[in-house]
Amino acid sequence: MKPSRTWFDHLSAKNQTLQNTGKTVVLATLALTLLTVVPLYYLSLGYFPSFLWFRSSRSTSASLSRGHGGIQQSTGLPSSKQCDLFTGEWIPNPDAPSYTNSTCFTIHDEQNCMKFGRPDTEYMKWRWKPDGCELPVFNPLQFFELVRGKSMAFVGDSIGRNQMESLMCLLSSVEQPVEYQTLRWRYPTYNFTIANVWAPFIVKSKAADPDGPVYTALFNLYLDEFDDDWIKVVVDFDYVILAAEHWFFRPTMFYEKGQLVGCYLCRQENVTDLSSAYSYSKAYRTAFRALNSLQGFQGITFLRTFSPQHFENGFWNEGGRCVRTRPYKSSETRLEGLPLEMYLAQTDEFKVAEREGRKRGLKFRLLDITFTSLLRPDAHPNNYGHWPRENVTFYNDCSHWCLPGAIDTWNDLLLQMMKMEAGRSFDGS
Repeated sequence: MKPSRTWFDHLSAKNQTLQNTGKTVVLATLALTLLTVVPLYYLSLGYFPSFLWFRSSRSTSASLSRGHGGIQQSTGLPSSKQCDLFTGEWIPNPDAPSYTNSTCFTIHDEQNCMKFGRPDTEYMKWRWKPDGCELPVFNPLQFFELVRGKSMAFVGDSIGRNQMESLMCLLSSVEQPVEYQTLRWRYPTYNFTIANVWAPFIVKSKAADPDGPVYTALFNLYLDEFDDDWIKVVVDFDYVILAAEHWFFRPTMFYEKGQLVGCYLCRQENVTDLSSAYSYSKAYRTAFRALNSLQGFQGITFLRTFSPQHFENGFWNEGGRCVRTRPYKSSETRLEGLPLEMYLAQTDEFKVAEREGRKRGLKFRLLDITFTSLLRPDAHPNNYGHWPRENVTFYNDCSHWCLPGAIDTWNDLLLQMMKMEAGRSFDGS
């Protein structure tokens, strides 16, 4: 029998051979550790976090691990049919999209690819098909029933805002929100509040030069200090969607215990050059520690994993573009290099936080969109975030996502996980 595919099958081949002994040892150690400490409570959820998946052919334990995640095709609840949500393919969906830029008013111009004349429309007409099961398309009525009387905060950078705007568009067919405060909206019928909380580094930070260039200004990151600007906001929220990523690729100075310990792209003498994955790991460690120590917080935290970029023929500031017009097949690409390092740094810290959270009665869940999104080089705005001859300072955008488009699937996955978490069954989902 052909072994079932898992998320780890799509990691860089360089991390699956002995070409790089150091990385191989790290991944092997990670695998053995995970197979030993898989928490039994995941049996009662309907999905299995992707960082715990391995080939069924490797060992009986791995096969059992892979078998823990099941969803029922019609209701989205756990069943004897085993499946994971995050490994699969993109398949055509002629019925998409469920909204347009004329029915949803919350789309930022920079992601409004239809408005600015993107000539192809096929990028909107795909849906995610997990291996072995179906992922229901987003049902706004089901979502509203789950969040009635509750609140949800998207904490992080503009990619998080991108997902929040996708969610608001998906809900727009049922009700339009009322903005009652800057970056906070309420849906009166359901008494549901949604908020965007700006925290691009998720730890305390400040610009080293407030008058520096917009995209390459140097920032000071205090990697072991909480960012109270968002921590104090989320204490009363029922759901927190935490995600920050691409600001960590900017020039940054790293401080720990009040001392400068290194930097990324600072190009300063006598300062240790460290990677963005270093600061990424430390920042998530601190952010999770903040949530686990936040007095009065009882919400569910979803870590939305690293969102891949798709620049080709150059970096973002060197003429890089994303002009592909179809998704990759799962066999056509792998997660490798720095994106893989960032993903592993993020999920390593998640595992520690989730374990600590359970001791405190808090829930941390992994919304793993990384491989799903890796397959969508066609779904970015590129140069369709402004008029062709408009005098703007924007570069080609291969980081954010067109709306409508592939990012809507992040909310398909989010809703499915929320349904499983609540143990709810919906006929016809």
